[in-house]
Amino acid sequence: MSSRALAATLAALALIGLLGFGLISKGSADVVVGDAAPDAELSRLDGDGTGSVGEHRGGWVLVNFWASWCAPCRDESPTLQRFYERHRDDVVVLGIDTQDLTDDATGFVEEFDLSYPMLRDPDTQSPLSDDYGATGLPESFLVDPDGDLAAICRGPLSGADLDGVIEPLIEGRGASATGGSICRTGAE
Repeated sequence: MSSRALAATLAALALIGLLGFGLISKGSADVVVGDAAPDAELSRLDGDGTGSVGEHRGGWVLVNFWASWCAPCRDESPTLQRFYERHRDDVVVLGIDTQDLTDDATGFVEEFDLSYPMLRDPDTQSPLSDDYGATGLPESFLVDPDGDLAAICRGPLSGADLDGVIEPLIEGRGASATGGSICRTGAE
């Protein structure tokens, strides 16, 4: 093998290694229930200023990372909206659009008539979703009034997850056992 071919092969292997490392380390933040919830000042999706998870400190916050192109997000959104309407005095559902175009995200909010607050996770090297260890969409994180993670839900939330895990936590009853739940709480 010529030195030129060897150099090209090594360069290709290095590139593959870097891509693999990037995929493995994406969303690798090691957040667990009980940790302080990551926070950052983000733009409001409607363009009207900024907001953050921390601005809701003192109350429960259900942080939901989503994108308009995400099929499970489309299925989950009406369920989250109904939950928010029933529990708006007890918990803020905070949608955070990520990996998306602003116009597409705004259209999604209008299509599903979502009334809970929406922020936009920037398309930067270090989006907030990475700080939460998000590996896919949708993913949700329940933040308690002290600003700590009370539940981590990887995947779309169902009515059973909201009623059997999230609702009992915000009402101070702890999480019920729900077989097959995608949520992890401190009770496990």
